[in-house]
Order: sequence, then C-alpha cells, then structure tokens
Amino acid sequence: MTKRDPEATEFPSEKDLKKTANSAQANLKASQPETKQKAAAQTAQSADNDNEAVIDKLLDKNQELEKKLRASQDQYLRAEAEIQNIKRHNQMEQADLIKYDGQKLATAILPSLDNLQRALQAQSSNKAQEESILTGVKMVLKHLQQALKENQVEEIPAAGQKFDPTLHQAVQTVPADDQHPAETVVEVLQTGYKLKDRVLRPSMVVVAQ
Repeated sequence: MTKRDPEATEFPSEKDLKKTANSAQANLKASQPETKQKAAAQTAQSADNDNEAVIDKLLDKNQELEKKLRASQDQYLRAEAEIQNIKRHNQMEQADLIKYDGQKLATAILPSLDNLQRALQAQSSNKAQEESILTGVKMVLKHLQQALKENQVEEIPAAGQKFDPTLHQAVQTVPADDQHPAETVVEVLQTGYKLKDRVLRPSMVVVAQ
C-alpha cells in the first residue's frame, strides 16, 4: 500500500479553531442573559406570590379585627344604654319619693277624717252637749284638713261632677233625672283624696245612669 501524506483540508487551521471558539463563546454569552432573565422572572413571580399570600393574610386579619371591633362597639352601646336606663329609673324613683313624701302620713290619718265626719253627722238629744261635741270635732277636722292641705293632700271633687273612673269609684247607681244627668255623681259616700296628681283613694260615689 502506498503511503499518502494528509492534505491540508483534513485538519482545521488555527484560524478556523479560533473562529469556532469565538462562535461557542458568543453562543454561551447569548444564552446567559436569557437564563438570567428566566431566573429573575421566576424569582419575581415567587416574590409576587409571597406578597399576595401575606396581603391575603393581612386582609383576613383586618376583617377579623373589624368584626371584633364592631362587636365590642355594640356591647359598649348596649351597656351604655342600660346604664342610662338605670339612671333614669333611679332618678324617677327619687323624684317620686320626694314628690309623694307625705303619702304614708296622709293615708294613715284618712280614717280619722272619716270618723270625724261621721261624728259631725251624728245627732244627740242633748242640744248643749251636741253643740260642744260639734264644736270640738269641727276644730279637729279643720286642723287635720289644714295639715293635709299644707302637705298638698286635697279632697277629690265628686258631688255633681261628671263620673271619672280614675278619681271616683261607683258603688251604686240610680236612675238619671233632670237634676242628675246620666254619668254624674249623685252622692258621695266616702270622700276621696289625692296627693298632688296621685290618687290616694278614689271617692266612693253613687252615679246616675
């Protein structure tokens, strides 16, 4: 076999090797920015996801706190309203105690007034004795009535008045006539009294029907 020397074209020249190396380096450099961009995009996406998760948690926490705040405000308003109601109730009770301070005393002496009035209506065969009794009873009755008046306890007008169920208690009825129209008081059987605007006891009356 004849030995053949290799031709020049079978081996790359130094120039070709440099060109190939430069091309590889250029390709490598061109690919690096794309890889970095992808990595940066992935990092940014991951950061966005993390931020969204944090924001969602913060929004949920904020809604929870708002609910608790509204519940606390509602409880506060209810408690405040209850306190105000208690204050008003106590003030009304105290005002009533002051306003009707003489009620117990007035109620206690009303039976004495009734007895005195009955004594005045009683008759005696002894005129002198009767005059003396009447005079004494009248004085006592006058003093009692004056004491009641000073404490703003007054008789409830009844005779000839239009029947008022808030002031009068009808214990008997009689037919109405010209002098006593229907629903008017014909006779007072027991005097009623009131302390200011509070009825201590109603007048017991006979009413025309």
